[in-house]
Amino acid sequence: MDDNTKTSWQRTILHCDCNAFFASVEETFSPELKLVPMAIAGDEENRHGIILAKNELAKKYRIQTAETVWSAKRKCPDLVLRPPRRQAYGEFCKRVNAIYEEYTDRVERFGMDESFLDLTGSLRRFEGDADRAANELRERVKTEIGITISVGVSWNKVFAKLGSDYQKPDAVTLINRDNWREIVWPLPASDLFLVGRKTAEKLQGYNIRTIGDIAYTSRASLAQWLGRLGEQLYINANGLDESPVALAGEDEAAKSIGNSMTFRRDLVTDSDIHTGLVMIADSVAARLRRSGVKCRTVQITMKDTSLKSITRQTTLAAPTFVSSELVSVATGLIAKHWQRGKPIRMLGITGENLIPADEAEGGQMSFFDEPDEVRNERAEKLELAIDGIRGKFGKHALQRAVMFENDLLMVDGRNVKSCERTEK
Repeated sequence: MDDNTKTSWQRTILHCDCNAFFASVEETFSPELKLVPMAIAGDEENRHGIILAKNELAKKYRIQTAETVWSAKRKCPDLVLRPPRRQAYGEFCKRVNAIYEEYTDRVERFGMDESFLDLTGSLRRFEGDADRAANELRERVKTEIGITISVGVSWNKVFAKLGSDYQKPDAVTLINRDNWREIVWPLPASDLFLVGRKTAEKLQGYNIRTIGDIAYTSRASLAQWLGRLGEQLYINANGLDESPVALAGEDEAAKSIGNSMTFRRDLVTDSDIHTGLVMIADSVAARLRRSGVKCRTVQITMKDTSLKSITRQTTLAAPTFVSSELVSVATGLIAKHWQRGKPIRMLGITGENLIPADEAEGGQMSFFDEPDEVRNERAEKLELAIDGIRGKFGKHALQRAVMFENDLLMVDGRNVKSCERTEK
């Protein structure tokens, strides 16, 4: 790296992504699997089992994550399947992140196999050479853990993430202020953070197909077409993202996550109860996602006008961090355990029996059968996109319509906070 590049560097953000993580972990237990096409999957006796991960040899057969075992076997009859080792994946994740934390206290997990690192204050030991630091990390993980990582290096999280995806496996990509336009702008618009399938389709309608097309489009036009999301895409495409990397441990999961509300008036009708549940579930789901966990158990608490409360809970068929699912489950519990028409003074929803989102069935570890798979994946992507917008513009940037179409939190025509709100 030349002196000009060193002196022009401001922030130094890394995105480290473990290559084919689940398959790589399996290969550390059975090195002979490196020599054959292999995939991690559910019960291979189940015709509808799902491929969760695959090694490099399996990729050559165009085997895709989330396709059925039956389909994968048609492409590669000799495909070797292994069941997932959830506990082992968690242990390897901790070991990898422990190496990262030797370099900086700002290590933010972004799923089980990905982490952001802020090395801005740690480059002195590398004489300002970010490429050298990234390669040292890459070599240490390979030597000490036995798996490989791809590392993206840039001055912001968005470009660092693009860098780790740019070259795989076992590679370092440096996106700096001299080369970022040549590397980033030719990439498909769908590669940019927050651009999902539907957003990509909308952008194509405006003849926007690359990240460079987004960057060249005026901020005002993007905002007109996509609202606040459009403004955020402009920021991301032009390298203007300034979101910080969290301190290590800030995103560790709690034993339970829940909120409760005592409203301005009692909830009596089904509509009242639904509105109250939406308000609470939106907050609980956002906190679950922020903590990187899903809940396998949903608990509700209801208090009547005499301040007597009851608590009921149920275990879910698949873990979730989607607000609409919390509302649906809570609605069912109330219908079963609360007398219809009896006033409710306070409502609470708590997610319990938490599990890292990437280990949860229905997440990276497993998938729902059609059509639930598609529906839940869409809901998760939508709410994660909402999180990104709220994180940039404030939690009130996007609000559910029911927040404005009721008087549960209204005083003299003004929307206010609830009289009593608790979080745990």
